[in-house]
Amino acid sequence: RRILSSPKASSLSWHARLSKGLSPRRDFREAAAFAPPLPTHVRSPLPSRAISANPSLQPSATRRFYTTPTSVRMAAERQITVEDVLASPKWPDKWPFSPSDFKRMDESDDEIFYDTPRLVYHIDEGAVAALTEYYAKEIKPKSDLLDICSSWVSHYPADFTSTMGRRVGLGMNGAELKENKQLTETVVQNLNLNSKMPFEDNSFDVVTCVVSVDYLIKPLEVFKEVQRVLRPGGKFIVSQSNRCFATKAIQIWLNTNDLEHVFIIGSYFHYAGGFKPPVAIDISPSKKEGKKDASPIAALFGAAMGDPMIIIQSEKA
Repeated sequence: RRILSSPKASSLSWHARLSKGLSPRRDFREAAAFAPPLPTHVRSPLPSRAISANPSLQPSATRRFYTTPTSVRMAAERQITVEDVLASPKWPDKWPFSPSDFKRMDESDDEIFYDTPRLVYHIDEGAVAALTEYYAKEIKPKSDLLDICSSWVSHYPADFTSTMGRRVGLGMNGAELKENKQLTETVVQNLNLNSKMPFEDNSFDVVTCVVSVDYLIKPLEVFKEVQRVLRPGGKFIVSQSNRCFATKAIQIWLNTNDLEHVFIIGSYFHYAGGFKPPVAIDISPSKKEGKKDASPIAALFGAAMGDPMIIIQSEKA
């Protein structure tokens, strides 16, 4: 059962509130602790959707955000794009998040939630295909790969098993990882409990993370670890859509929209240090040449052309 809900947005952005000597809002029912450098009334044209493969842990109604009429109009006119969000960000001097931003509805052990193998796609076929195609273009042959928050599939192109080097999957469920035929090695580890990765410095050319960054309660530590295990010039490719297990997603994620999610992930790169400025790329199937986007009204009610697929990535400096 789905409902439309709109978190009460702060009347002042993060930067505006700081400049006025005010504390950023951190109420779970309000908007995020800070806003990206976009007009405060702008909401993403991509509706956030919550899913759960475990009915016992699914909330009685899944959260979904909707755009204001002004935002719908701006989205239609293409005044704000995913690529715009990280084009010239104005980062606060210090890490702007508080521990409460990384609280979750379900604070029980992650091992319990992820104990049952889920051999299903968590994004639709169009989004999967777009991500696989992007990997084929972006990742050079003979690269050593690490897929964090990995599962039974990494969405790599089929020929990666012969064209790439070492391929390691680090995830929560051993049974799922055993089903992943694209990997040469697997590591079962909960990054929320232990963010230290069991790899030497400069071990990988590319690290990937597919629709999972919103579950990290220690993202800064994880991103620092990724930077450590990457070789100089190596890439960290974070892919994100608009679906999540709402009970395990961090609070700031549920209280912000999809454009703000891009800004949040970009901030992880920035504050971790050792990365070049991150970039955001919209590779959603609806963006392909020859395809028309759904109307703003259709997007408002989740009738856009398939799941979106957004890339936020950076290289090790």
